[in-house]
Amino acid sequence: PAPVTAPRRKRAGRRRAAVSRDQLQEAGYIVPDGPVTGLAEEFRIIRRQLLLGAPGEGSTAADKRRLILACSANPDEGKTFCAINLALSLAGEKDVEVLLVDGDFVKPEILSTLGIEGGAGLIDAICDPAADPNDYVIETDVEGLPVLPAGRHGNGVTELLASSRTKDVFAALIANYPNRIIILDSPPALMASPASVLATHVGQVMMVVR
Repeated sequence: PAPVTAPRRKRAGRRRAAVSRDQLQEAGYIVPDGPVTGLAEEFRIIRRQLLLGAPGEGSTAADKRRLILACSANPDEGKTFCAINLALSLAGEKDVEVLLVDGDFVKPEILSTLGIEGGAGLIDAICDPAADPNDYVIETDVEGLPVLPAGRHGNGVTELLASSRTKDVFAALIANYPNRIIILDSPPALMASPASVLATHVGQVMMVVR
């Protein structure tokens, strides 16, 4: 008989939200539980290459390769489009949970694209040394796809991201989740300084070129 995969466990006490399938379909994204399209097949190919470079739990280097930065040089090259589609594609893997993190602090679009209301997120977790970053994670009704908002925006974001606290935050987001892959949507590299700082915290980069 075929092996039975245990359902992914939802953590108690976290905010939950529903992803708008209609909104995704209208904007041309992969639709969870929808028909297999050419776009879905393209991202299956991409996700397979990234999973090969992101082994499971083990060394620090291996853990770092579970953090993937979605980046582009300039705005409007499709970076966020690719980050969301990659996350939706990865969520279809039976043994993987993908945490989609909005790291574009000036122009956060991930939650609005998914039809989810924003709130406190990554920057708030970095600012509070006593906070558990996982408390800011939002569980969605797409199995295996939680999301983390960008959080509040203000001056000094680049300096916050360069602090040792940021490294601790990312470590906490994967420490107790051996099957978790993090997709981090970054600002355009040539337009905003946080992009180059975020790149120092990840082990893989998906560069999107128009």
